[in-house]
Amino acid sequence: MKLSKFMNGIIVPILFAVYLYVLIKVILFKFGTMDVTFLRNQLQRNLGNPDNMIERMRSGNFTPFKEISNNIHWLSSHDLINLLGNIALFMPFGIFLILMTRHKKMSFIMVFILSLVLSLSLECAQVIFLIGSFDVDDLILNVSGALLGFVVFKIGIKLMGNKSTATQESDVS
Repeated sequence: MKLSKFMNGIIVPILFAVYLYVLIKVILFKFGTMDVTFLRNQLQRNLGNPDNMIERMRSGNFTPFKEISNNIHWLSSHDLINLLGNIALFMPFGIFLILMTRHKKMSFIMVFILSLVLSLSLECAQVIFLIGSFDVDDLILNVSGALLGFVVFKIGIKLMGNKSTATQESDVS
C-alpha cells in the first residue's frame, strides 16, 4: 500500500474526525468537557419553554459586520482573539475538504457552501441548546477562514508542484 493511499484512506479521515471533535468542543462547549447529558438537559429546558429560544434569537446579531466592526474599533485582546480565532478555527476545514476529495475537484463554491452549512449548523445549535447566541458575523468569519485555508493550501500545492517540476527539469539538463 502506498503511503499516499494510506494517508488519504486512513490518516486524513481520522485527523478530520479529530478536527471536527475539537471544533464542536470549542464552539459548543467553550473548551469545557463534552457533556451530552448537559446538552440533553438544555434541550429539554428549551423545549419546555420555547420562549427561551425565541429570546435567544432576538438577542442574536443578524446585522452583517456589526460585531466585526465593533471588535475592530475597540480591538481589545479578547476581540482580536474572537476575530482571528473564528477565522483560524475554520481554516483547517478548507484544507481537509481538499485532502478528503483528492480525486474529485473541490471548488471554491463547494467550500463556501459546505463551510456555511457547518457554521450555520453550529450557530443554530448554540441557540437550540441555550449555550450561545446566533451571530451572523461568526458565519462570515468562519466561512472566510475555510475559504482562506482552501486558497492558501491550493496555492501551496501549485507552488510545490512548480518547484518539483523546475527541480525535475534542472535534473534532466
